[in-house]
Amino acid sequence: MLRYALIFLVIALVAAALGFGGIAGSAAGIAKIIFYIFLVLLVISAVMHLIKGK
Repeated sequence: MLRYALIFLVIALVAAALGFGGIAGSAAGIAKIIFYIFLVLLVISAVMHLIKGK
């Protein structure tokens, strides 16, 4: 999932460099959403690992 966030970030950077503001903004927004989902799943996974480890 982090891979997809990085892919959308690269797309946003390339689009911004080429002057496509709308596409860059959309790709950056998608990258942010995917990154936050990744963080939530990471925290849930870490908590579950701590609970299950004991």
